[in-house]
Amino acid sequence: MKALLSISAGLVVLAAPMATQAQIATPAASPKSTIMQRVGLTDITLTYSRPSVKGRMVFGDSTTKAIVPYAKRWRTGANATTTIKFSDDVTVEGKKVPAGEYGLYTVPGKASWKMVLSKNTKQGADVDGFKAEDDVATFLVKPYKTAAKVETFTMNFTDLTPATANVDLQWEMTGVKFKVAADVEPKVMAQITEKVTQNASPSTNDLAAAAVYYYDNDKDLKQALTWMQKANEKDPKFWNVHTEAKIRMKMKDYKGALTAAEQSRKLAQTAKNMDYVKMNDDIIATAKKNGAK
Repeated sequence: MKALLSISAGLVVLAAPMATQAQIATPAASPKSTIMQRVGLTDITLTYSRPSVKGRMVFGDSTTKAIVPYAKRWRTGANATTTIKFSDDVTVEGKKVPAGEYGLYTVPGKASWKMVLSKNTKQGADVDGFKAEDDVATFLVKPYKTAAKVETFTMNFTDLTPATANVDLQWEMTGVKFKVAADVEPKVMAQITEKVTQNASPSTNDLAAAAVYYYDNDKDLKQALTWMQKANEKDPKFWNVHTEAKIRMKMKDYKGALTAAEQSRKLAQTAKNMDYVKMNDDIIATAKKNGAK
């Protein structure tokens, strides 16, 4: 019995240090955030930590108590260095940047900010030790005044187009943004060549996608119409027939646009898609105004 008690007591003694090794988890003062945006066919990922104002002065010169002083390199957030990752080669404010992950450092100023994309993703708050050869791209942007106070440092993607986006940084009453452009054209054209022009039996979806790309990007409309007609001959969908109507309108073939829009309208009515019914009504009205019967 004494032996058993001795063993039990020993187990308790051994367990106590193990229990004390676990740390208490509490919310971070500057929580980590990761956001991803697809621009064209390229994925862009931002990873950063988000400090809050908490009544302090954020940006200012050396005579103030600003937590981010002007003219000094900043890790662009709290804790670890903010990083930006590109899945493909991109152009950032006119500078070619290879695919990869980079530290996003900034040098804030009253009239302009210097933005730095660096191979060094680990420098953090240590302003010493930076090497110019690590800088992949540097450029200047002008700050702007935000419409309202931004309490917590925020980064986001704005002003999206099929091939570009702005990376927008905001904190307190200050914002800056820079443009990232993805190299979309060569990738899409390579796919069209492979899947449509060099394919003896392209799929309906590929034919329609190629036609839409040509229409949206003001390319050869005759070729776009040929592809869309082939898609609609195989399997007429109301959205594809509607695109045929739009292509014909752009070519000023109002009679053909009227015919296609009327067909698309009937298909949309059967599918009970009133949005496309309305869009086709608009094309029909415009075509008739231009003499189509």
